Amino acid sequence: MAGNLLVNIAWTHVTTRVRQTLVGMAGVAMGVGFTIMMAGLMEGSQIDFLRQLVDTMPHVTVQDERRAAPVQPADREYGAVQMSNVANVNNRPGIRYPESMMASLRSWLPGDVAPSVRTTAIIDHGGRVGITLIGIDPRLEVRVSKLASQMREGQVSDLQRAPNAVIIGVALADKLAIKTGDTVSLIGGQGTQVSATVVGMFRSGLKRVDEGQIYATLGTAQVMIGQSGIVNELRVRLNNPLIADVIAKRVEGQIGYKSVSWQEANSDLLSSFAVRDFIVLTVMGAMLLTSSFATYNIISTITNEKRQDIAIMKSLGMRETAVRSIFIMEAAIIGLVGMIAGWAIGYALCYGWSQITIYNTLTGTNVPISIYYSPRHYLIAGGISLLCCTGAAFFPARKATRVHPVEIIRGAS
Repeated sequence: MAGNLLVNIAWTHVTTRVRQTLVGMAGVAMGVGFTIMMAGLMEGSQIDFLRQLVDTMPHVTVQDERRAAPVQPADREYGAVQMSNVANVNNRPGIRYPESMMASLRSWLPGDVAPSVRTTAIIDHGGRVGITLIGIDPRLEVRVSKLASQMREGQVSDLQRAPNAVIIGVALADKLAIKTGDTVSLIGGQGTQVSATVVGMFRSGLKRVDEGQIYATLGTAQVMIGQSGIVNELRVRLNNPLIADVIAKRVEGQIGYKSVSWQEANSDLLSSFAVRDFIVLTVMGAMLLTSSFATYNIISTITNEKRQDIAIMKSLGMRETAVRSIFIMEAAIIGLVGMIAGWAIGYALCYGWSQITIYNTLTGTNVPISIYYSPRHYLIAGGISLLCCTGAAFFPARKATRVHPVEIIRGAS
C-alpha cells in the first residue's frame, strides 16, 4: 500500500508539469538515441574492415620455421654448447611431408587446409615492381580463400590453362598498364627469370594486397624459389574465424611448425582498435551523462516547488527515505520513458545511416555505410541512462528532504 502511494505521488508530480517532463524525456531520448547510433556506426565500420582484412588472408598460416631454435643434443647433454652468428642458408627448409600433415589436420579441423609456396620476386612490364608471389593449388585454393569471389577477370582455374600463368591485382595492372593475356617477366631472388602470362585479375579491396601480391601455380613458385617440390606454407581457413587463435595453438602443438592466426598477424591493428573502442565508450558515457543534467534540473525544480508538500508529508510521519524515494521514482519514470523513446530514435538513426552510400574509388561502386545492430548497445545505453537519471535525482532530493518541516513552513509564510 505504501509503495503504491509513493508511486502515485511521483506520477502526479511528473504529470502536473508536462512541459518540463517532456523536456527531460527528450534529453534522455536524444542521449540514448545518438549513443546507439554512434555505437552502431563505429562497431559496424570496424567489423566491415576486419571482414575485408580476414577475407584477404588465411585464418591460420603454418610456416616452415619454428618459434624457437631446437635444442641441440650436445647442449641438452652438457649444457655448454652455444651457437652465434650462424650463417644464413639460401634454401628454405620447407614443410616436411606436407600431404600427410594436411591429411592429419583435416581429420579434426573445423575448416580446410591447402599448401602454398610464398616467395618474393620482381615483376617487369615496362617498369619493375617488387611483389610477393604465392604459389597455390587452384583446386584447393577455393576452399581456403575468397580469391574466387574477388576475381574481376578470368577464373582461378585459368592458372592451369597456360604455362607459368599468373593472376595479378587490378591496382598492380593499372600501375604497370597490364591487360589480361599480356606476358610479363618475373625475376626471383636467385636471379631466376620466367616469362609468365597474365590469365586473370582480382580485387581484394586492400591496396597493399592488390598492388603487391600475385598468384601462380605451385610449380611456377617452386621454379622461382629454386627448390623443386618445396611447400613452405599451409593455409588454413576456418568456419569461424574468431577461434583462429585457439586453432593456431593446437596446430602448432601438433606439428611443431610456427602457426600464426590472423589475430596474431594483425595484433598491432587490433590493439589500436581496443584503444579506439575505449575512446568511443568514453564519448558515449559523456553523452549520456550530459543528457542526465536535464533530469537533474527538472528534479531540482520539482523539489524546490514541492517544498511545502515535503513539509506536509514529513509532518504526517513520512520518513526521509520515503520522501526521497518519490523524487528518485520521478527521475526513473522520466529516464524509463526517455530510454524507450531513445531506443526508437537510435534504431531510426541507424536505419537512416544504413541507407546512405559512399562511392568507393577502388571498386568503382557505391558502398552502403556499415551499421552493426546489437541488443547490447540498447541495453548498455538504456542502463547507463537510467543510472545517470536516478543518480542525478538523488542529490537534490537528499538536500530537500533534510530540511526540517517547520523551517519550510516558516519560509513559505
